Amino acid sequence: MAGRLIDAVIFDLDNTLTDFMRAKERSITEAVDAMIDAGLPMGRGEAVDGLFAIYKDRGIEYQKVFNIFLEQTIGRMDDRILAAAVVAYRRARDSSLVLYPHCQLVLNRLLKQGYKLAVVSDAPRFEAWLRLTALGLQHTFDLVLTFDDTGAHKPDPKPFRMALEQMGVPPERAVIMGDWRERDILGGRNAGLHTVYARYGDQYSKYATKSDEPTPEPDFVAEDMMQLLEILDKLNAGKPEGGRA
Repeated sequence: MAGRLIDAVIFDLDNTLTDFMRAKERSITEAVDAMIDAGLPMGRGEAVDGLFAIYKDRGIEYQKVFNIFLEQTIGRMDDRILAAAVVAYRRARDSSLVLYPHCQLVLNRLLKQGYKLAVVSDAPRFEAWLRLTALGLQHTFDLVLTFDDTGAHKPDPKPFRMALEQMGVPPERAVIMGDWRERDILGGRNAGLHTVYARYGDQYSKYATKSDEPTPEPDFVAEDMMQLLEILDKLNAGKPEGGRA
């Protein structure tokens, strides 16, 4: 659009567009209850903590978490317990994955205003598309890049640079919005983008190994998805730094 300084918005997916950790926590709790019913000799709290300890060590997208958990707790694979966990997990995940408040409204407004929209995620490609499709967002974005597409995890600036190149947008005319300072904000900043920290979705800290690196400061902080519209107005008015929107 003529006279506008920002042409594109890049979003992280999990905990920026969707409350992924709430869905993950509910899914794991349901899976644990199902495992206990199938014969797992352990209490719910201990089992949930054990599963999230594996996620913390292997990554929140680790696909064999129940297999490792059973090997660690009962010393063998039990297909009955494993099947109970997987079925319960999938049912709970499918029913609890939701967009954050105002997300659909904001995306619709951005589309109407002619912004190019992209998702850059560290999730595996198929898992990211499963989530986008379940949320009804499979046709919303001009571009979706995952780790399988880029071969690099954030904060490596490569995924952001690939997104900018494929959209034909220079970094100074693009914004990254994400919930993880050490990945989304640092990676976006290193790629030259304006950065918006989605503080409302920052839930990874209790499940991720803390880094010794300094926490990067974003250009803007959003407590609600709706604030992105205000931030874009400020950037388009030539105000490059705003702190708390």
